[in-house]
Amino acid sequence: MTNAASIDSASRDILRCDGARLWDSLMALARIGATPAGGVRRLALTELDGEARRIVIDWLRDCGCSIRIDPIGNIHATRPGTEDLAPIGIGSHLDTQPNGGRFDGAYGVMAGLEVLRCLDDHDIRTRHPVNVTIWTNEEGSRFTPVMMGSGVYAGAFTLEHCLAQHDRDGRSVGDALVAIGFDGRDTAPALAAYFEPHIEQGPILEAEGITIGTVETALGQRWFDVLITGQDAHAGPTPLAMRRDALLAAAHLIAAVRRIAEEHPDEARGTVGQLDVTPNSRNVIPGRVALTVDLRNARDETLSRMVEALRAECAAIAAREQLGIELEEVVYFPPCRFDPALVGMVEQAARRLGHSHRRIASGAGHDAVYVARRHPAAMIFVPCEGGISHNEIENAEPEHLAAGTDVLLEAVLAFDRGAV
Repeated sequence: MTNAASIDSASRDILRCDGARLWDSLMALARIGATPAGGVRRLALTELDGEARRIVIDWLRDCGCSIRIDPIGNIHATRPGTEDLAPIGIGSHLDTQPNGGRFDGAYGVMAGLEVLRCLDDHDIRTRHPVNVTIWTNEEGSRFTPVMMGSGVYAGAFTLEHCLAQHDRDGRSVGDALVAIGFDGRDTAPALAAYFEPHIEQGPILEAEGITIGTVETALGQRWFDVLITGQDAHAGPTPLAMRRDALLAAAHLIAAVRRIAEEHPDEARGTVGQLDVTPNSRNVIPGRVALTVDLRNARDETLSRMVEALRAECAAIAAREQLGIELEEVVYFPPCRFDPALVGMVEQAARRLGHSHRRIASGAGHDAVYVARRHPAAMIFVPCEGGISHNEIENAEPEHLAAGTDVLLEAVLAFDRGAV
């Protein structure tokens, strides 16, 4: 059995993962919750999520991992090391958007699994344990807050707050965890370092013909739930000047969100992604609209100015349309800068393996953002077709996925040798 620390970094053969095995694992996982259009619908803490978790746990146990499940349902699978050191972490999530793809989240977990399998193939024991984590409710599409499991791990949210959150049907996170058998009691491990591989979910790498993105930063995000309260009224007899049309106010607000993003620098983003109209009848003026606002920016100061602009727009629209607008912030995390040493290690791994690479910022939130509050963290991006994600047509090339996993393996071994 070979000790990874004894392998000279200049002379040793470069290890590569089994790309076909990685692809087969991804496709097997994608069958759980598969949609007719080729995507995946596997919402957090549903029975399908539970099924996926159990299958992946079996695969991880086959690599000699011990399994711990913490109270928010995060799964921590640990392959032992030869020394009493903190684990090197790898992770992502298995839950998807309602019409999600096959790679968002799942790739990071399967890449971690493939690293363990590759170490077993070559009979290599690392000094550090290697830990693969499956984080709970990263997507936030069924329960808010987004990135819930990693947020509890990092202390961004309390466990009690998150267990009490409800979906649209009134089911709590705590009840859902019990229902699928993942209401754990184990203590989550402290990590020496954390790597998260992911598809880019954007167009830059593909457009530039680059295989590996070394992620330096992630945009800060502030999410809001907005409730607009006007007055239901008959569409025929009610004159335009006497209407308190909540949907018209929502339309003005949606346009304002886009305008706010356009008027601010530093990679500003503004999105309204959900809209619920009441009573939702053809010939009734809507009296109530609930919607969501998602603001993002690379600088926290600019993000705050965007929020100020949003609040001002809400006040102006409410006064003009003679109705009420309530704004509740449900998610806030500032821009994240990943650990420079680990980012450099990913870059060095890409260079050693001969892959084209560039530094990049993440427009999306990831579990690594919260883990980085507690431990050194870095991310590895690979291209996705057309930059499309959170969509059933999401796609990635097998060779790119394998390349990202090879870089991950190289970075893990470099950290284990102490090459920080």
